[in-house]
Amino acid sequence: MTQRHHGSVIEVDGLSRSFGDLKAVDDVSFTVPGGLMTGFVGGNGAGKTTSMRMIMGLLATHAGEVRWDGRPMTAADRRNVGYMPEERGLYPKQKVLDQLVYLGELSGMTPGSAKAAVMDNLARFGLEDRSGEKVEKLSLGNQQRVQIIAALMTTPDALILDEPFSGLDPQAVDSMVDLLREHTARGIPVLFSSHQLELVERLCDRLVVLAKGRVVAAGTVSELRSGGPERYRLTLGGDAGWVRDHRGIHVHDVDGTTALLEFVDAGARTSLLRAAVDRGDVVDFARQVPALSEIYREVTA
Repeated sequence: MTQRHHGSVIEVDGLSRSFGDLKAVDDVSFTVPGGLMTGFVGGNGAGKTTSMRMIMGLLATHAGEVRWDGRPMTAADRRNVGYMPEERGLYPKQKVLDQLVYLGELSGMTPGSAKAAVMDNLARFGLEDRSGEKVEKLSLGNQQRVQIIAALMTTPDALILDEPFSGLDPQAVDSMVDLLREHTARGIPVLFSSHQLELVERLCDRLVVLAKGRVVAAGTVSELRSGGPERYRLTLGGDAGWVRDHRGIHVHDVDGTTALLEFVDAGARTSLLRAAVDRGDVVDFARQVPALSEIYREVTA
């Protein structure tokens, strides 16, 4: 029986990969700590899938190294990683239960424990009555659920999931999130990519943002937020257009009575508020916490 790891860390150090003249991944480094969910975000062609394939040993690296608990990651380590590829790998003509039990046995489970794990996971996704159906008869969303079960059912030491939420309805997303949290509660590293920034913001403990093959930001959502400029929303009783002419501030937007702005010079905040009070009512003045989508647009611009 393979020794299980808890609180393990995946370290990606200087990974690079080219396809012809295209540098798909360029000196990418980040960590995936145990017990945390790390979101991997970036546009199409940013290098997420290529990076994940290199972590899994499915694609040779041209430079760099992947480490598991401080040592080079081996094929044996990778066999204990639950991996969900972008191009799904199910056999369309095979029945759901047979296929999942077979995949469980391939990873070293006994037929009995594989079947028990499969039925438990099928029930969690509301698919127990589909266990005898061929995969090709399922909707795309249900095929996605089956693929997720294949990655999760072996109690893996780490999870690497490429777009695991695509094609899932909100209820299935919630079931998936509950499952992932059970795995992080065991102390394992979880890395998943997603285009759905709102979902990443809700789920992730940490983020790695990729653009054109390079890491452009990494950290917790709050760290990424605090690294950006401080913006404030000022709402007045009358038209806010005059704030554009006030010294020491940078105005991002004025919409009627509301202005979104940054303070460039020390003291500008006090002088602006004093000027606003002199002109009439200050209805509201508050720091704006940027959404992840705003941070993402800034770091990938």
